[in-house]
Amino acid sequence: MITLFNKLHSRWLSFTFRHPRTAATAAPKVNLSTAPPEPVIPSKKPIKVELVGGKRYSWCTCGYSRKQPFCDGTHKTRAQGMKGLRFVPEKDSTVWLCGCKHTNNPPYCDGTHKQDFIVSAPLHEYTD
Repeated sequence: MITLFNKLHSRWLSFTFRHPRTAATAAPKVNLSTAPPEPVIPSKKPIKVELVGGKRYSWCTCGYSRKQPFCDGTHKTRAQGMKGLRFVPEKDSTVWLCGCKHTNNPPYCDGTHKQDFIVSAPLHEYTD
């Protein structure tokens, strides 16, 4: 039994010295969140628009579009994981689309822009 222990112990020692442990390196940081990014606030007021019935529209959900309240594709580089909300009105109408991007009835304004968290939040400033 002692002989077996000595053989195993000597093999372990020789293995340890031939293959010393390497220092642990830091793993790259990974965003594990599956939640989409929060939209920025381009306006603290709703935007009045004339919609044509049967026409397809894409409402900006990220807030980065320069064609508010409609999507211009900026989310592809500025807010990955978000996309425009496509909708088709049934008839011609004048509506108020959400400008703060926090409505509970997208794309239409529901008055969320009057809540404190929107009123006190900074407006998004466009940069080139």
